[in-house]
Amino acid sequence: MSCCVLSITGLQLYWNYQNYKTTVNNFKTDTNNALEVAVNKEIALRQQELVLKVKYWLADTSFLKIECNINNRDSNTVFTIQDVHPRFKEDSTRKSRLFNIGINYFKQKLKEITPEAKKIFINHFAERTFKDDIEDGAIFYYTQGLGDSIHKAFDESKFNPKKFIDLYKTELTKRNIATSFKLVRKPQIKSSTLILSANTSFRKSYKSEPIFVSLESANSYYLKEMKGLILTSLLLIAITIFCFYYTIRMLFSQHKLVAIKNQFISNMTHEINTPLSSIQVTAEALKQFNPDEETREKYLDIILYQTKKLNDLSAEILENAKLETLDFKRDEEVDLERLLLTLIQELKLEEKVVLKYQSNLAGYLLKGNKNHLSRAIGNILENAFKYNDNEEPRIEIKLTKNQKEIKLTVSDNGPGIANEFKEKIFEQFYRIPTGNVHDIKGYGLGLSYVKKVISQHKGTITLFDNQTTGSIFSINLPS
Repeated sequence: MSCCVLSITGLQLYWNYQNYKTTVNNFKTDTNNALEVAVNKEIALRQQELVLKVKYWLADTSFLKIECNINNRDSNTVFTIQDVHPRFKEDSTRKSRLFNIGINYFKQKLKEITPEAKKIFINHFAERTFKDDIEDGAIFYYTQGLGDSIHKAFDESKFNPKKFIDLYKTELTKRNIATSFKLVRKPQIKSSTLILSANTSFRKSYKSEPIFVSLESANSYYLKEMKGLILTSLLLIAITIFCFYYTIRMLFSQHKLVAIKNQFISNMTHEINTPLSSIQVTAEALKQFNPDEETREKYLDIILYQTKKLNDLSAEILENAKLETLDFKRDEEVDLERLLLTLIQELKLEEKVVLKYQSNLAGYLLKGNKNHLSRAIGNILENAFKYNDNEEPRIEIKLTKNQKEIKLTVSDNGPGIANEFKEKIFEQFYRIPTGNVHDIKGYGLGLSYVKKVISQHKGTITLFDNQTTGSIFSINLPS
């Protein structure tokens, strides 16, 4: 059972650890991939803005002049771009200031540019030639004026935080990552956050313009996302351990019950054998001998006395059994002081026992069951006398009353009871271990019976040490 429980617990913990590593790694990887995609999309948006600007400049006839010709070996249409207002004076190198470009899919052979051809050229140049160049992070001076304009626009194009945030949220949602984030200027390494960075520059290969994103830590994300599974797993572990604990406890309880049963049988056998042996010996003496009338009466008294002990023993066992399942009526008016005085007289104390009795309860009647209260209190008094092995035994009884309760204390100067047995002595059949010695009669029912009676009277019974030796039994009953 121990190996099984340890295996189940170990597997659960191992599974949670593997799940933790997978979740944390996926979180870091996915958030970083989402960041790269969002940054690239934001850059693509800025690049598209430059493409639109180039289209506008190309279409501006006051800025650039677009022509075409077929003056080449294959007689294919070649388009040329030239500044309308060149920044430098014209000289013999004028031809070098023209930018020539051919379009493979353009099959018309034109000596002069047409509006349709110009439109095709502008789209092709902006969407393909120019866009491919800036995606590589390069700026070409197709003409001086166009190159200067592109360079200026290139430098003025800055990272757009608002658009990036929207793009990053979208990418995180695509990856089923529900987490908050914010842009930070300077990264501060904290255990409670995850810092990611990306380069937002058009010229990534040559220039760095980093941004930093602060997210919740991977551990925090794992706890947030997997708390249901974690709690379920911990609950399963707790249930498994509880079941194991409960089973072990039941096994020990059964073992304890077997020990108590054996002790009870031993005590009960001794208690029964003593009167039975007396009855047997006395009956055999009456049968074998012909005693005189006085001796005969003594023998019969012994038989009747021992028979009464057996009847009392069986009655007490039956009463204890009934208290387990049945309640008793508590509608009698009981004079506790008179009941105590009667019990003291019936106790038949030896002359050397010093008994001290105090009471302020004269004439007070308590609602309860007289028979059970009498037997319960009598049991306490009998124990105080029976187990007192002091050379000068003393018993002190106090009966007091206040506004809330009636308190009865029975103190003795006997050997006392060790702390380890103070709670157990009220358990059924329990007796303080004495080995196989039965010098004091008993079978472990008395104090359990007392506790049941007091409890059904809505009271409590407590055991204290009596300084310097002995015990104090305190009974509290509601007044």
